[in-house]
Amino acid sequence: MIEVLITRSDPSLSLPAYAKPGDAGADLCSSEDLVIAPGERALVSTGLSIALPDGFAAFVHPRSGLAIKSGIGIVNAPGTIDSGYRGEIKVIVINHDRAEDFVIKRGDRIAQLVIQRVESAQFVEVEVLPESARGAGGFGSTGVAHE
Repeated sequence: MIEVLITRSDPSLSLPAYAKPGDAGADLCSSEDLVIAPGERALVSTGLSIALPDGFAAFVHPRSGLAIKSGIGIVNAPGTIDSGYRGEIKVIVINHDRAEDFVIKRGDRIAQLVIQRVESAQFVEVEVLPESARGAGGFGSTGVAHE
């Protein structure tokens, strides 16, 4: 387990919390009330800022319950928080429902925060890439059924 330093713009705001033992994502809550109309998106404040150790990043994921029950997603899912970022965590929420507004109240769980170890890469340009079983096959190249 790693230690993640965190600040709150208001001490009454909830810290990220894991709902169940073994959960990968800690719930993020809104620090504001707002209404998102059908088809619209909004930048939702959490009032939280974090400091991650070098070699780690945080990823903001949608909540599956909000997706299936209300058609709510995250536009840039997963949102990436780099270890050097110290600003407020905000979530770009979209209402995919065609008819109903989505109401967010302060304290509502709006997303999940997943902390992961990440590697940096050194990009090396070459004339030709080595062969692989897949090759250059792209989207849909492996089919939909097992043979």
